[in-house]
Amino acid sequence: MADNPFSYVIVIACLVVAVVLAWGLSTFKAGGDGKKANKIMQLRIVAQFVAVILIVGIAYARSTGSN
Repeated sequence: MADNPFSYVIVIACLVVAVVLAWGLSTFKAGGDGKKANKIMQLRIVAQFVAVILIVGIAYARSTGSN
């Protein structure tokens, strides 16, 4: 993993998704504002999308020898 700096980008992206997911679930559990919790979960979807695009893009770049 140390030889590929893009691995750190993937790990950070996945951690961001996990943190936003935990934040959203804790907001739901606390019985807070439902609209706020829903917005946080929508943010999770965006973070997941970015993470998947990064993973696919880096995998594609590695498969074509751009790395």
